[in-house]
Amino acid sequence: MFQYTTLNVISQAGLSRFSGQYVRTDALDNSDMVLVRSADMHEMVLPPSVFCVARAGAGVNNIPVEKFAAQGVVVFNTPGANANGVKEMVFAGMLLSARDVVEGINWVRSRKNDPEISTKTEREKKRFAGSELSGKKLGVIGLGAIGVLVANAAVHLGMDVYGYDPYISVDAAWNLSRNIKHINNVEQIYAECDYITIHVPLLDSTKGMIGREAISLMKPSAVVLNFARDLLVDEEAVIEALDEGRLHRYVSDFPNPLTAGHDKVMREFADSAHVLIGTTKQGSSRESASVIINSGLGETVFGGVAAKGEKAPDRARLEELCAVFESAGFPCSVSDNIRFEVWNKLMINASASVLSGVLQVPQGYVAEDENAWSICQDLIREICAAAAGEGAIFDPEEQIARVREHLRNAPGGFTSVYSDLKNGRKTEADFICGAVVRAAQE
Repeated sequence: MFQYTTLNVISQAGLSRFSGQYVRTDALDNSDMVLVRSADMHEMVLPPSVFCVARAGAGVNNIPVEKFAAQGVVVFNTPGANANGVKEMVFAGMLLSARDVVEGINWVRSRKNDPEISTKTEREKKRFAGSELSGKKLGVIGLGAIGVLVANAAVHLGMDVYGYDPYISVDAAWNLSRNIKHINNVEQIYAECDYITIHVPLLDSTKGMIGREAISLMKPSAVVLNFARDLLVDEEAVIEALDEGRLHRYVSDFPNPLTAGHDKVMREFADSAHVLIGTTKQGSSRESASVIINSGLGETVFGGVAAKGEKAPDRARLEELCAVFESAGFPCSVSDNIRFEVWNKLMINASASVLSGVLQVPQGYVAEDENAWSICQDLIREICAAAAGEGAIFDPEEQIARVREHLRNAPGGFTSVYSDLKNGRKTEADFICGAVVRAAQE
């Protein structure tokens, strides 16, 4: 009988493959094996009972391989296990960056109540036409399990594919389409390709490989896609190039404060932002105008409280503000129940996000750990009670189910609260639920 523990949420599809000889335990001290996805193990001390560590993924940069080897602990990885999924995400990124699909969706949503939407669509749809992938040049840097699949699929889309990998394996070479041009100098990809996608491990030699020098060789119309490791790209250099018009788009699977607000960066395809504007009661005598920006990365609330005794802007003024957001490229609408939206945002931020940050664990842990989930449910019920006091009525059980679903859809993700607490910054939650954070820390 062997016992294993998981440091991250691991898909049941994988765990179900264990025979009856393997039993899951939450106690590391009793484990023979450790399963991990993204948790950082560099500072972890393994008990003598552990004889192997297995990573659900290809890279092992979150595991101190040499240290564990010296202790007699074997480290396994699973290269290629998610290769097809990543390949599909790369093409989704290329299509979204080429066709302005997200902006088109946002434009339609913002006019859902417009009786003239059909006529206006015919007039405006050319704004979102974009360009075809067929005939474009794609540079694939790294021809491992994922790179080969991307390169071969791109050929079938009619793209002119360049492949670069000085260390290509025999198996990968056998699986590579004969139509792919094998490039010996990566600078040729930088100079000639319309789309450049990176599929290499994070090493000292590859860290920051897409930097100012590489970008200086690219076309101003080039799109860079990074679904491998965030540190492969010097994102400060990328933002600088985007701002100066020397690069067209950056598509990344690794959102962070530097890139998340940039209109030419597509973060996990979450460029879809919709703005809601409305007024909220602040106590008995004050009102404020509040703005909520909703996107796939979460929501941000901006509020400006009017002076005591003054009224917040009327609907006509809010419509004018709406026009300002529209002119900046953000679909916008006026909400008659913005207070409900504010509390709706707090439901996740003041419960799950806070716990994830304070406990320094991925979001999925909050849903799977019995104690953490019990605390999270209590927080959600308290938030519902506070919201009811301001006229925003929520069903606590429905909200608990919604938050749990959110956590399970982002099992390995860390919240901004986690990042801010880890780096000693003032957290987003300090502005909206600081008391909760401080109480939890105590």
